[in-house]
Amino acid sequence: MRESQNHRGTGVTRREVLETLAVIGTGAALASCLGGDTARAEEPPVQRPPAYRGEHTVKPLPFDPGKLKGLSEKLLTSHHQNNYAGAVKRLNLIEQQLGSLPADAAPYQVGSLKREELLATNSMLLHELYFANLAGNGRPDGTAAGLLKAHYGSVETWEHDFRQTALSLGGGSGWVVVAYDPASQSLHNYWAWDHAHRVATGEPVLVLDLYEHAYAMDYGAVTKGYLDAFLQNVSWDEVNRRVEGARGRKAT
Repeated sequence: MRESQNHRGTGVTRREVLETLAVIGTGAALASCLGGDTARAEEPPVQRPPAYRGEHTVKPLPFDPGKLKGLSEKLLTSHHQNNYAGAVKRLNLIEQQLGSLPADAAPYQVGSLKREELLATNSMLLHELYFANLAGNGRPDGTAAGLLKAHYGSVETWEHDFRQTALSLGGGSGWVVVAYDPASQSLHNYWAWDHAHRVATGEPVLVLDLYEHAYAMDYGAVTKGYLDAFLQNVSWDEVNRRVEGARGRKAT
């Protein structure tokens, strides 16, 4: 039978019959798919507890990055968008992965993710503290200056100790953290090789990022130049606010 012939004299060609069957089959398949999607859409989504949702958000820079002394807008913007925001996104993914582990997951799987969770969490928090203690006049005063003088003998001695701690990390990685110790009610400089180092009971009040992403774009390997610029931009109002907050929590 030629393709143009009518199908059994009905006036419909063979091609038209095949095309009609194809459309019917496609429609049935589509209806089945839509029906399946509709059924799935009606199922309530699984609501994970907060620990596993990965809902941390990136905080904007708390200052105009074009107005700091000795730290370029390009450097600060890159640091914020790539390193800090990257830590936030990484933490969210890790939390979601932890929430997706089966109940019988091997301990090493949990341990690996928990280690990365700690690193990403501290990276996020330390970066937020770092950016928030910038955009000041760099002149120590107030409660923080008084505590530093009491603990180190003078603000100048504290600054020398802070600088030496920072330079010891130069060319490597890490943080310098001035922490408030509630037991002695004092401020002390601490060396941190990575995001997992922190004095157990100390509360960070001044944070310096010594990873090369924090300064290499402006200063190359010259850590001292970056350190000078950082100290010129410290917001001691913010440091004092943190100290007062830490002391208040101790008092209660």
